[in-house]
Amino acid sequence: MKSIVNKKNWRKILTVITILALLIFIITSGGHIVDTFRGLRKADLWVLWLMIPLEVLNYQAQTLLYRDALKTMGYEITSKFLYGFSLELNFIATLLPSAGLSAVSYTNLRLKSKSISGADATLLHLIKTISVFISFLALLIFGLLIMAIGGKASSIIILFASVVITILVILTGGAFFIVGSDKRIDSFFTWVTLFLNKVVKTFRPRIHEAINIVRAKKVFNDLHNSYMLFRNDPNQFKGPFIWGLLANFTEVAVLYVVYIAFGHWVNPGVIILAYAVANLGGFLSVLPGGVGVYESLMTIVLATAGISASLSLPVTITYRILNTIIQIVPGYVLYQRALIPREKN
Repeated sequence: MKSIVNKKNWRKILTVITILALLIFIITSGGHIVDTFRGLRKADLWVLWLMIPLEVLNYQAQTLLYRDALKTMGYEITSKFLYGFSLELNFIATLLPSAGLSAVSYTNLRLKSKSISGADATLLHLIKTISVFISFLALLIFGLLIMAIGGKASSIIILFASVVITILVILTGGAFFIVGSDKRIDSFFTWVTLFLNKVVKTFRPRIHEAINIVRAKKVFNDLHNSYMLFRNDPNQFKGPFIWGLLANFTEVAVLYVVYIAFGHWVNPGVIILAYAVANLGGFLSVLPGGVGVYESLMTIVLATAGISASLSLPVTITYRILNTIIQIVPGYVLYQRALIPREKN
């Protein structure tokens, strides 16, 4: 009886947190939302409808990425489940920004229902992140080539691109370096675990070990062993890379469609770079969806390429609001449905 009550309380707590995060997002975006719907009168609504099929294709690409990675690890999970999971995960990552930590936590929690271990769930998220990063490097290089052909590759643009490429390479290489050695992964994550335990103890002195070190080390060891299956056969990354590239391409295409809807055919390479910079900034933002940071960074990058703020800002805000609505509404519904069975069980 006690466990059932705890599960009910757990679901209520998560529901309250997500509702509060949603309210914060609406409050911080309130003015933008009003401006967006006013600005739609200037846009070609038929073109804007293309955002929906492109997002459907985007989530299909994510689904196939998850499916191929899990299949390599020995799991057969239906595409229907993984498609819904992708929407749920995006909802969590949008409203609970934490540099990816909320996404990792939810991945572990959600995939337990499919008997997927915590280590394999963490590896799945790592594979997706790395696949998306590496594939975006290819897309970014392609974007720079297009900008060079169109005469948009100024020194500032090249600087922005170099910073983005460097960050992506460091993050990807760092992940491979840590997970590729049982000693390094044990040392790194043990330090992280001890640090988190100290933080928790600072606020809750009665809790001496919030995260069990022994159990944590077992998860680290399992994560390393699972990763080695991929490293020993690099061809297994081919599928996730291709689907990651498709996911990146469709997301950039959604943004470009909004520009076309407003009657502006800008250089696609500039859009690719602005999208990359804005997403990196939004990823580290503490506000839901990276509100404010995302729009500012994208406007700055586009301005360096000769696209004025009076043109780019309305388009960026329209893209952000409409795209967020398209994704978080079904994501929230599926997220709530995913929690109900856990309460019943």
